Amino acid sequence: MTTGHAASPPLSPDRTERVLAIASALLLAAVLTAITRGHAQWGLVPRVVWLHLATIGVALALTPAILLRPRGNRLHRRLGWIWAICLFATALVSFAIRLSNPGHLSLIHILSAWTVGLVPVIVWSAATHRVALHRRAVRGAVSGALLIAGFFTFPFDRLLGHWLFG
Repeated sequence: MTTGHAASPPLSPDRTERVLAIASALLLAAVLTAITRGHAQWGLVPRVVWLHLATIGVALALTPAILLRPRGNRLHRRLGWIWAICLFATALVSFAIRLSNPGHLSLIHILSAWTVGLVPVIVWSAATHRVALHRRAVRGAVSGALLIAGFFTFPFDRLLGHWLFG
């Protein structure tokens, strides 16, 4: 007998989430390597950039743990809150970073605006137990706000790219 409700998606990680977790860990490794290699220039980096790197570093570090561990429990919710706050803060802080084109936002800031809108959807869908929406929104945030935006911090004459490849 059915109740008319759609079946909830499974709570265990699927292949997509495992790939996103691995990609997040690899991106974090690249960021940390770049930061380490750029140590001679740390004093020249504005505080807002350090805040941006710190919040994104926490979000990247938490992503595999959140995607690969059991879901729906207290630890998942606590890590999720920290992740969401860091992701939201990262997006907001990015609007103050305009090093490559002073006074102007770049195309990557489109992802920041999208993230500012998406994080509340992630939190709301989790709080209201809309599992499928929550899962899609988290996957979108990891793909877009973390991985795509993170990839574009390395090319195009950007700081982390100079430190990693220079």
